[in-house]
Amino acid sequence: MSTSPLPSFYMFITKHSDRLFSFAFSIRVSSQRYGAVDQMSHASAEGYFATDIQISSACTGAIVPDHMTNGEEPSAPPAYPIDEISGYEGTALGDGGGKGLPPPSNLVTDRGGGPSPAQTDWNIPAVSEDAAKEALIQYAASKCCYSSAPAKEMVFQNLQPFNTYRYRLETFTESRSSEWKTTPYRGEFVDSFLLGPAPLPWNIQVEVPTMFTDNITRVKVPHTSSLKGCHNCRCAGTIHCTKCHGRGKVQCWICHGSGNRLNEDRCTHCSGSGRSRCNSCSGSGHKTCITCAGKGQLLYYIELQVKWKNNIFEYVADQRSGFPADLFKEVTGQKMFVDEQSMVYPVVNFPDPSISQASQNAVVQHHTQFASTSRVLRQRQTIELIPLTKVEYDWQGKWYSYYVYGDENRVYAENYPKKCCCLVM
Repeated sequence: MSTSPLPSFYMFITKHSDRLFSFAFSIRVSSQRYGAVDQMSHASAEGYFATDIQISSACTGAIVPDHMTNGEEPSAPPAYPIDEISGYEGTALGDGGGKGLPPPSNLVTDRGGGPSPAQTDWNIPAVSEDAAKEALIQYAASKCCYSSAPAKEMVFQNLQPFNTYRYRLETFTESRSSEWKTTPYRGEFVDSFLLGPAPLPWNIQVEVPTMFTDNITRVKVPHTSSLKGCHNCRCAGTIHCTKCHGRGKVQCWICHGSGNRLNEDRCTHCSGSGRSRCNSCSGSGHKTCITCAGKGQLLYYIELQVKWKNNIFEYVADQRSGFPADLFKEVTGQKMFVDEQSMVYPVVNFPDPSISQASQNAVVQHHTQFASTSRVLRQRQTIELIPLTKVEYDWQGKWYSYYVYGDENRVYAENYPKKCCCLVM
């Protein structure tokens, strides 16, 4: 009389009921939504279900033999192939910065055939004697050892303005890149390709932050998720303890493995065995896999990184005034010209020809640098007048000079006549 297969089947169902229920629950037939499936482009739907059951039954929490894994950190790439998703070909796994995804041609900003912006009537203000004197008095007062006498008693000889301009072009760009990511699978729904094709990288809608402000956002690409066994622990959820090599015990730190103390008495810490319990794994010989957090399975998905960056080109006209140009970075100027558009035109006919040339170079440079790799959302160019006046004055029969610069009327006085009023003991 042949034995009925039903008892064995019932034993299998009882043993794996939790995983089979989870698998069955993840298949939502009414809405045609399927979960917990391994995405392999050459397999049929039935193949996906079979693959999932195979992975689930393999990840039952069994201890991996010592010869299969011997490290606490992943030492090899995943054993499962990375799926190719249309629109994301070449996307790699890891934290290498992602694969750049240039925008389609219909998203490349074009300046169009409009006219150049109207130019401003450039008016160049100059600092007054009163403002120059007050600036030097404040400067001397800010220095603990500077006497204020020269600033208060000086006699102006000459105020020479240097019309110094700062040109700035800001190009606000959006770039996108993709990267495969993994996370321990904790039973959540798997948004696989069976729900539909993955949207193309530049079809995914994201909220644009404040213009001309750097920002990064990360989006989980829909319909790219798949479930795979953990490559680090071979679906076991546990790995070999490297401290005790899976034995659960290490050499006793008191008797150094001899079993006896220095006075030949038996070691009480290890009861004379020479070995004590491994603290790293609590004597089990195995530890929870850090890659899958002990779950045995990993959820793979493509992450889209959207990066907004304000790219700045800056040029300060050199008037050969003898003033250290680096100090201009500390101050602001008077905005004489502001032009903000999707794509700006170069400035023309500016009183200082070097500013017009700088604008021409900047616009061409940014277009060459960003148009093919990023989406240009907005451009803004400004011209600031940075007030700079060289003041020459007489004090006690000698000539001195200093500079007043920026809207803040800061002072640069390298040869201030009375720098120290303190006695050094």
